[in-house]
Parts: sequence; structure tokens; C-alpha cells
Amino acid sequence: MKKRPADTLFGLFVGLILGLVLGMFAAIAAAQQPAQEEMKLGAGDVVRITVYNNPDLTTETDVAEGGSIAFPLIGEVPVGGLSPSAAARQIADRLTKGKFIPNAQVNLRILEQKSRMVSVLGEVAKPGKYPVTKPSNLTELIAAAGGITERGSSTVSIVKRTPEGATKRHTVSVKTLLSDAADPSKEILIDGGDVVFVPVAPQFYIYGEVRKPGAYPLADGLTVTQALSVGGGLTIRGTERGISIERLGPDGKRRKFRPRASEKLSPDDVVRVPESWF
Repeated sequence: MKKRPADTLFGLFVGLILGLVLGMFAAIAAAQQPAQEEMKLGAGDVVRITVYNNPDLTTETDVAEGGSIAFPLIGEVPVGGLSPSAAARQIADRLTKGKFIPNAQVNLRILEQKSRMVSVLGEVAKPGKYPVTKPSNLTELIAAAGGITERGSSTVSIVKRTPEGATKRHTVSVKTLLSDAADPSKEILIDGGDVVFVPVAPQFYIYGEVRKPGAYPLADGLTVTQALSVGGGLTIRGTERGISIERLGPDGKRRKFRPRASEKLSPDDVVRVPESWF
């Protein structure tokens, strides 16, 4: 039967649409592939592994703390710090060399990259986990978490995790980073898997004959004279003579002593201001 012109046009139209759709999917796949390959596997990542012609070996698993994954037949495979394709080659090599599957062809895809999350915890306005697509500045992450609270310390702890699961702790002064004299090259970059912790600022206590007794944040290098100012100054009956400090020693016991006006306070010092008898 001879085709009508309308049928021919319809067929061409359908073919054109199918071609465009297939081309679009191919473009999306091509765009996604480099993005996957730029990723590096780390602890907590969820991956899907398939072996060509062996659907029974398809596995979804997490990368362990030590940077390895468990796979049928070959056991633990170290993949921390590798790209998906490099990790797939590791698995394929072991399957082939172990004579489980000749010329094994393996595909590994990241389903969820938890290792690209940074935890910002402690005295910040919005503690939680934040995604990072590249190493980020500490100050940027703290800003993303809403900044340090009034009770927070300017000295921040950072726990960095390597792809192999090891950890290293750093202590950084945010005040120093924000100063004009700060050296940008010395700032520690925060990457996926790291933990940023802002502790409560150290405090000192001042009681007795001051206008505003109580607990106050301890600034770096704060002296007895400055502590009196923080406490609102002396009352009419107060005197600087006989001021004492109770300080916690290394043995956990408090000792009491008479300080100079220039004495620098330590965390949890208790300053007592006496009443003048004259």
C-alpha cells in the first residue's frame, strides 16, 4: 500500500523528536560524567558497584571510616581518595587477578557523597552540616553557620579527616584570621569530612565590692585592673588593696593568692574584691 504524504511527515516528525530526546540524554550523561570523575571517595560516601555480565554482584555500600569498601569475593578494597573510575579499576583488577572473573569490567558510581559535608558545631547560631564543593575558608563556613554566638570562643578547633580515615586536630584563632596582619596563605582550608567546633569562651568570675559582680568572658591577656573595669569598677566601699584570686591548679585544687594589678587572669579564675575598712 502506498504511504500517504501525511504518514511520511508524521514519521519524520516522530524521528526528529526521538533524535532530539536521545541527544539530550547523551548530553546530560556526558556532562555528568566529568563531574563524577572530579569527585574523590571518602569515608561515609554511598556507592553502587556493578560488574558487567554479573548482576548478582551488584552492590550498594558505604565507604568505611578507614577508606575501604567490602565487596563480594575479594573482601576489603581501599578506595579512599580515589576517583570512581580508579576505584572501579581496583575492584576489576582484584576480580581478574583472583581468577574470579576473567577480564572483569566494573562500574562504580557515587550515589551520595557524605564525605563532602562539613560539620560546624558548638557555639554558632546554626550548628549543623554544610556542603562544600571545594576546600573553603574557615571564616566563610562560620559565617554560613550564622556566626559565633556571644558565649562562643574566638579560638576554634578543627578536626581534619584524611581519605584513609585518620584525623588531625588544629586550633585556630578566628580573631587572628580577621586581623589586618593576617596571612591568607596560613589559613587552614576546610574540606569534606572535616569538623569545626566552636567551644564556649573561657570565663572568669569577679565578686565582692564591684558594681557588676558575676561571670564574664575572659579576653586574651586580661589583667586584674582590666577585670575591675569589666566588673563595673569599685563600689564606694571597695578597695584594690587585698584583692585575691582563687585559681585552679594542675592538680585540680584551688589556691588563693594576692595578685599584682598587672597579673593576667586564667580561665575560671575567681577575683574577690574586699571592702575597705577606712
